[in-house]
Amino acid sequence: MGSDAVPTVALPDGRRVPALGIGTWRMGERATARRAEVAAVRRAVELGATLVDTAEMYGDGGAESVVGEAIAGLRDRVFLVSKVLPSNASPAGTIAACERSLKRLRCERIDLYLLHWRGRWKLADTVGAFERLVEQGKIGGWGVSNFDVDDMAELAALPAGARCATDQVYYALSRRGAAFDLLPWMGARAMPAMAYCPLDEGRLASHPALRSIALELGATCAQVALAWLLAAGAHGTDVIAIPKSASVERVEENARAAALHLEPRHLAALDRAFPPPRDREPLAVV
Repeated sequence: MGSDAVPTVALPDGRRVPALGIGTWRMGERATARRAEVAAVRRAVELGATLVDTAEMYGDGGAESVVGEAIAGLRDRVFLVSKVLPSNASPAGTIAACERSLKRLRCERIDLYLLHWRGRWKLADTVGAFERLVEQGKIGGWGVSNFDVDDMAELAALPAGARCATDQVYYALSRRGAAFDLLPWMGARAMPAMAYCPLDEGRLASHPALRSIALELGATCAQVALAWLLAAGAHGTDVIAIPKSASVERVEENARAAALHLEPRHLAALDRAFPPPRDREPLAVV
């Protein structure tokens, strides 16, 4: 799915996906921003960051519409991820929501469909709907978002629970709580994590603790933060980073992080600046 410059990770079903993609939260909210947003998503795909993450919630469907326009003519190069709102995650509601998303995305299949967070519907009912969507060819697989380790254990106990492909969580150098128990739990099941807000909503893009490493490597602070997420063996499981950007220039900067190599001494310095958790913490959310 990606270019040679972007590393890939394996989902539990064997599909390989780029470890660096693009997120679309807050896209599709303003008509005046649409042209730039479409250009940014399209440029990410051209650069090999071909995992595109969106959701029906983003811009009340507007982000999916942006993605649909951006990937026109490029669909076979894209690994497309979207999400169903928990309020829509009943057996019938999940299928209806997926069909609405497909129309906005202008395609016939979503590669990975996630439950955005837990709601009032039983997990078994939502998973049952996901399985039906797989059978119908409307999605290629399914997963969850914002699930902590107890939620994941409950999910795994369901008859189809082992087919969960990922858990998308808030994870960044400055938001490492998931590394204490959730990411190792996932790693034991060969399940990669998907990291949203990997730059901690921009806070890491100019963080002083990253500057010395960035200067040494001729990189930016944001690139160092993303390279840390892509560093194999640093997290308890493989990580897919999905930084959101509506700027072509920033997308190009983010894509160059895939080629940035952090040595063990760099990782150790980052651990000193952003200590890993020593105990369980509530899962960060936004």
